[in-house]
Amino acid sequence: MFIDTHTHLYSEEFNEDRTAIVQKAIDSGVEKLFLPNIDVESINGMHQLVEEFPNNCYAMMGLHPGYVKEDWEEQLNTIEKHLFDQPEKYIAVGEIGMDLYWDKSFKNAQETVFRKQVEWAKNLKLPIVIHAREAFDEIFEILDEINTPELTGVFHCFTGNSEQANHILKYGNFKLGIGGVLTYKKAELDKLIANIDLKNLILETDSPYLPPVPFRGKRNESSYVLHIAEKLADVYGVSMKEIEIQTTQNALELFNI
Repeated sequence: MFIDTHTHLYSEEFNEDRTAIVQKAIDSGVEKLFLPNIDVESINGMHQLVEEFPNNCYAMMGLHPGYVKEDWEEQLNTIEKHLFDQPEKYIAVGEIGMDLYWDKSFKNAQETVFRKQVEWAKNLKLPIVIHAREAFDEIFEILDEINTPELTGVFHCFTGNSEQANHILKYGNFKLGIGGVLTYKKAELDKLIANIDLKNLILETDSPYLPPVPFRGKRNESSYVLHIAEKLADVYGVSMKEIEIQTTQNALELFNI
């Protein structure tokens, strides 16, 4: 069994064939699909998917940094209510973090929202799923201050350098989420990953975004985890079975499933 630890299957890109795409993933051996929330608007669709596939789809609850806008306090209050009213429904606080790639005007608000959600995770003893884009230094500054031994999580879609990878792994209970970027030649992520123990990695697609080779330019989907696993097997010089066993174990342990 493989696990896609980060997939937005509830998004509108799957409106025409969502059930079929989930079933395709399950049939391909990607049997567990972890759904990070992004904002208030995505909550219902995510819940519906979990209800339709209760043994395969797992929900997270959080406010994505890209959706921290003028109404962030209102959004955060709604998300907090969902999370604390029924914490057993969620396997993580996510997708949270900071994104300074497109817009820096809400930088302070992003920091506030991130800190608050990390505290929720600590209170509920849930892992956090971190989105970091053009913001590693800012996130490290916060985590260096508030990280505690019980805090666990993943830096999803990791595309940083070796220094940043080492910084993350020194926290002690964090993993790196590896997705389609691993298959992009120019990214050279494979060279960096080769020096990291496989026990520190989990697989993800971030579908419908960032599809692996040979699907670049098309919609990503959860069954494509297998292409990322194949590349990882090539990087480590091990069998697909070893990648399957280790990354699945890593994910189940991190998300307490």
